[in-house]
Amino acid sequence: MTIIELQGSGGWVSAELTDEEVSKSKLVPNIDKHFLASLEKLDLGKMLKHFCKTCDSEFDGPTKIQIEEKPNEPVANGLILIERGQYTCHKCNSIIGEYRVFSQSQ
Repeated sequence: MTIIELQGSGGWVSAELTDEEVSKSKLVPNIDKHFLASLEKLDLGKMLKHFCKTCDSEFDGPTKIQIEEKPNEPVANGLILIERGQYTCHKCNSIIGEYRVFSQSQ
């Protein structure tokens, strides 16, 4: 496991990731930034701390998660969006980052 800071649109999350998750979190291979949105839903147990840009606060532990309705929405040929959600701040409820979970249709 590797501790990585994952960037979100409204802050960051520090999390312990597997080598596979570290690879997925890099949108551009030659840039040393890792992104929360490039991973599917991150296990709350992996989050060590997080930071919210809106209230300029850092917290130990995981963010809150708000799950939107499960859309089961086709997004591409054979790919279905099964969950959409947001990582949110404990103090001000601002969005720190978003995630999407997809499934291959049979």
